[in-house]
Amino acid sequence: MGKRILLFLATNLAIMVVLSLVLSLLGVGSYVGPDGQLQLVPLMVFCLIWGMGGAFLSLQMSRWIAKRALGIHLIDGRSGHAELDRVYETVANLTRQAGLPMPEVGVYDSPEVNAFATGPSKKRSLVAVSTGLLQAMPPQEVEAVLAHEVGHIANGDMVTMTLLQGVINAFVLFFARVAAFAVRMAVPARVAWIAGFATRIVLEISLGILGSLVTAWFSRQREFRADAASAALSSREGMIGALRRLMTTEERIDTAKPALAAMKISGKKAWLSAFSTHPPLAERIAALEAGR
Repeated sequence: MGKRILLFLATNLAIMVVLSLVLSLLGVGSYVGPDGQLQLVPLMVFCLIWGMGGAFLSLQMSRWIAKRALGIHLIDGRSGHAELDRVYETVANLTRQAGLPMPEVGVYDSPEVNAFATGPSKKRSLVAVSTGLLQAMPPQEVEAVLAHEVGHIANGDMVTMTLLQGVINAFVLFFARVAAFAVRMAVPARVAWIAGFATRIVLEISLGILGSLVTAWFSRQREFRADAASAALSSREGMIGALRRLMTTEERIDTAKPALAAMKISGKKAWLSAFSTHPPLAERIAALEAGR
């Protein structure tokens, strides 16, 4: 746990330092002019850099973060371990079939039955499976799960998700700061700072929650698309079988690393379904059975 907390803090500190340097070089560290008026163009640049920049830096670091957060062991197909070498060869065959560059392939030690894909581009991606999945599923279902993850890479889901999150971040920051400035100008000077600060925090939280509804919706749609890609690259029956098996192992999903949850093939249901990053497994099975 201590290692994961340290990794989280170090990553966010690095992102803050980089973005602060960029803002300093561009001279947009402040968006309030000498006359005390709000300057919208510097504010838009500020919000765009913090919103998009943070999302894209996280994407660039996603493979590195995943490897260290989960202790992923990379494999190359020459380990002499039949099951691990089969995983590597399966990913190689699927990516050739999809016309993609070969991603990194890894295994992480966990009882959860799960797998995920991440990476900043199709040329710099990672596909990883848990030992729990390899133990729980027969080869046909493992192949279908790997095809699902290759489908995420082929669809460019990681980049699209990052673009969406970055745009939402930028809008949240912009509107919260505009509203906070308006409040500071409207209240007595003795309470202006605290009123503006409180307004900004409340709006960033509330608008951020609304924005998460959009990203969660998109995340659910990309799971359907990746399931369809698996049916095309591997087999519809294998993907349906894998999803049915996942229905029996949902209690083993690891929720200790929420930043990686959206990337996995199966996730815990949120307290409200609108915030869930994955559709119910029954709905995914129904979509495959209907040929969607």
